[in-house]
Amino acid sequence: MNYKNANLELYKIGLGCGGMTNLNNKEENIKTIHKALDNGVNMLNTADFYGSGQSEMIIGEALKDRKRDDVFISVKTGALVSPNGQMYGLDVNPFNIKSHLAQTLKRLNVDYIDLYQPARIDLAIPVEETIGAISDLVKEGYVKHIGITQVDAETLKKAHKTHPITFIESEYSLFNRNIEKDIIPTARELGIGVIAFGALAHGLLSGNFSKDSANKYNSRIPLFYEENINKNLELVERLKIIAAEKNITIPQLSLAWLLSKGDDILPLVGASRRSTLSNSLKSMDIVLNSQDIERIENAIPQNEIAGSSFPSPKFKNGKVVW
Repeated sequence: MNYKNANLELYKIGLGCGGMTNLNNKEENIKTIHKALDNGVNMLNTADFYGSGQSEMIIGEALKDRKRDDVFISVKTGALVSPNGQMYGLDVNPFNIKSHLAQTLKRLNVDYIDLYQPARIDLAIPVEETIGAISDLVKEGYVKHIGITQVDAETLKKAHKTHPITFIESEYSLFNRNIEKDIIPTARELGIGVIAFGALAHGLLSGNFSKDSANKYNSRIPLFYEENINKNLELVERLKIIAAEKNITIPQLSLAWLLSKGDDILPLVGASRRSTLSNSLKSMDIVLNSQDIERIENAIPQNEIAGSSFPSPKFKNGKVVW
C-alpha cells in the first residue's frame, strides 16, 4: 500500500521521529529506523527542534550506510526551544530560514531535504514571505518539496500560490477530525497530500491510558482536563469493544481507520522502538469496510468529545507564546 501524489511514491505510513531525542536510546532508535526502511517505510519525519537537533543527529547516523535517494526526509523548522527543553516561541523569519536549514543539513549529514516546512506560521509575517524564502532554497537545490504545518485553508491557498505545496501536516485522529471540514477538501482541490500526525490522540488511544496518566501528562491539552478525561475515556471503552472483536489493539484500529480515509492521507507512526513499529505496521493488513468505519466513528461521535486535542498557540505582540 503506497501513497501516490505529486509524482511521489511513498509508503502509506511514515515514521515520526519526535521521540528519538535521548542518547541513551540511540542504538534502539537507529535499529528502529533501519527496521522501518527495511520494511518499505521511506518517510522519516522530524524537526530541527526535536531534542534541540538530537533527532536529526540520530537520523543522520542511521543513514550513514543507506542510499540517500531511498529515504524521504521531512523536516519542520521554526520552534524555539530553551535549554530546559521547553518551547517558548517561533522563528519563521524569512531572513533566518537559510540558517535553520544549513544547521539541519549538517546534523543530518545530507545535501538536501526532501520536504521542508515551517512548524507554524507567524501571524506577524505574511505566509508568502516565509514560503518564498523556502522557495529560494528549492531553486538552489537544497530542498525538493515544500510543506506547511497546522494552518487553515485560506493560509494553505496563499502558500500554494507562492510555491506549490506538496504536503500539509495536520493533527488527525478519531479525537480530532477538524481537518475533514475544510483542510482535506482544499488540499484535494489543490492536489496537496496530507501528513496526519497524532493518530493516537496524545496517548488517549494507546490502549493503556488512564485518568492517572492524564493527571501526570500534559495539562495544556484540554482532552485531559479534570472535567473532560472521564468522558473521553468512556468513548475509548466503546472503541475497545470493536478492537477486541477484531482481535487487534486500539492503536492498530485507530491507524487502520486513518489509512481508510484516502490514498492522499499519509499517517505518521511515532515509534522510537522496534516493537512499537512492528505493532503499528500490522495495521496495514487490517481491512475496514464502510460498516466498520461507520461503527468506529459512531463510537466516538465528534459532538461527544470533551475538549480539544491540541492547544492553540497564543500570540502576544505578534509573537507566538507557547
